[in-house]
Amino acid sequence: MTHTETLTRYVANFVDELVHTGLTDVVLSPGSRSTPLSMTFAEHEDVHHWIHVDERSAAFFALGIAKEQQRPVALVCTSGTAAANYYPAIVEAFYSRVPLIVLTADRPHELRNVGAPQAIDQIHMFGQYVKWFEEMALPESSEQMLRYVRSKAARAFHTALDHNAGPVHLNFPFRSPLIPDFTLDHLWGQRTERSFHYAYKGERKLQHEAVEEIKQRVEKHQKGLIVCGPQTDPGLPEAVTQLARYLQLPVLADPLSQVRAGQHEKDHVIEAYDAILKSPGVREQFVPDFIIRFGAMPVSKPYWLMLQDHPEIEQYVVESYEGFRDPSGNEASLILADGKQFCETWVNHLESSFFDVGWLKKWQEANQKAKAILTEVEGHNLSEGHVFTEILKSFSEKGTLFVGNSMPIRDLDTFMLTTPKSVRTMANRGANGIDGVVSSALGAAAHGEDVTLVLGDLSFFHDLNGLFAAKQFGLNLRIVVINNEGGGIFSFLPQAEHKDHFEPLFGTPLSLDFSKVIEMYGGSFTQVNSRNEFQELTSSLVETKGLSVIEVKTDREENATWHRQKWKQIEQALLEG
Repeated sequence: MTHTETLTRYVANFVDELVHTGLTDVVLSPGSRSTPLSMTFAEHEDVHHWIHVDERSAAFFALGIAKEQQRPVALVCTSGTAAANYYPAIVEAFYSRVPLIVLTADRPHELRNVGAPQAIDQIHMFGQYVKWFEEMALPESSEQMLRYVRSKAARAFHTALDHNAGPVHLNFPFRSPLIPDFTLDHLWGQRTERSFHYAYKGERKLQHEAVEEIKQRVEKHQKGLIVCGPQTDPGLPEAVTQLARYLQLPVLADPLSQVRAGQHEKDHVIEAYDAILKSPGVREQFVPDFIIRFGAMPVSKPYWLMLQDHPEIEQYVVESYEGFRDPSGNEASLILADGKQFCETWVNHLESSFFDVGWLKKWQEANQKAKAILTEVEGHNLSEGHVFTEILKSFSEKGTLFVGNSMPIRDLDTFMLTTPKSVRTMANRGANGIDGVVSSALGAAAHGEDVTLVLGDLSFFHDLNGLFAAKQFGLNLRIVVINNEGGGIFSFLPQAEHKDHFEPLFGTPLSLDFSKVIEMYGGSFTQVNSRNEFQELTSSLVETKGLSVIEVKTDREENATWHRQKWKQIEQALLEG
């Protein structure tokens, strides 16, 4: 058998098994050494291939698809620093538990460490940030090796998705010539009836006796909180709110918890808890005896400060699998069980506990006061916080809101009120970076989801290359760029007091005209200066196709002052109340 036939059958069996196991999307970046993988993926009619020339943006684009689809997405690149450009997205995928299958092409072993071009050490190059690494064997076409390559494909898919999802990395050494032959008979090889490693899966359940024990421990107290941090299980919001109603406890709902939006009951949901807890004096009035938490640690810093100040609070952290996400450093009981099943077991099989109803009412009244202050209409000026209020109003019955880090995610936390609309919230909160946000949002929009992205000017600038996907594939994305000429979040930190160094080191104003970039990528660009203009524009753009960018110009110092005034008003209302 010739080299070309061996190469073709080896790669074709690998690709076909990935597709057979459930892969639907692959993101390819151009390169020579990756030719066998790229051409074979493009040839397979049952996988959607996306081509992105910038590997860093390509990886975040794949991350966005995987977030929205909640299934593994494959990445393919050539050898050398092309693979290194995947690193930020792989780190984000690892910490945010997003499944990626990273396929890097490599030089064969005889061309490594001898000065050959485009040859770097790619063995375990992503270190601890992948769940599994495999250096693939050089292509062979024996029956044993075709079973081997199918086995690795199936294992890669299942490992990426299993337990806490995350990235896996397979490194493929290829010798020249690299062009596959798609005229071969039985090109895709021999599939088994099911995938090579078919997985039967079940829920991770906690026995009734264990839930009963937790119940007995917490019912010794009167003041409890249910907290739901960032999470993606669509069934958890209803289960959590049912548990809250059953126990008559408040639910502190992070904006990425999916609890603030949807058709489930929200009478116990406290969405303004971050604003309530801003004041140390108010915070002391809302210290619980115990907390039952679902999802990752909430975005809210005041919540974290409350935990820091009160290590005596009993914590019960529900995680579906291994992993501990609690940077407070306090003692906590880890509950390894499916969150939805845990709630349903408590509600359906245990007698109700009786906690202090006055505690619940206290939170609900504070929540109403805080919301009234946050939603006050103050003339025609458009604040950064009210950007979210208007965007959420403009949504139809459903859609996805993708949010950048730094100030946008914090303003979402403050200004996203409960709604019956099916609004799905997303952000790259694994590593909390500003890189790749545009690409991730476009990935989330790749399959036709109605997506609006809100981010700052620095995050936008950091991933302008990501806009290529919008033009290349004709994707629909509405982007709101909050342009405060730099790093707005630093205006809230102690660095702002050091005027001599603040602007060059932290403020970092860009002074760029983004309209030129949007024109280059075939999008529409509008700058707004008032709340009325923004209301009209966001409403009209809901059904608009293609790339639409709205720039909202704000002042960093005015924004910081406005936020502090709101927090002071809330503090006064709650202390006087």
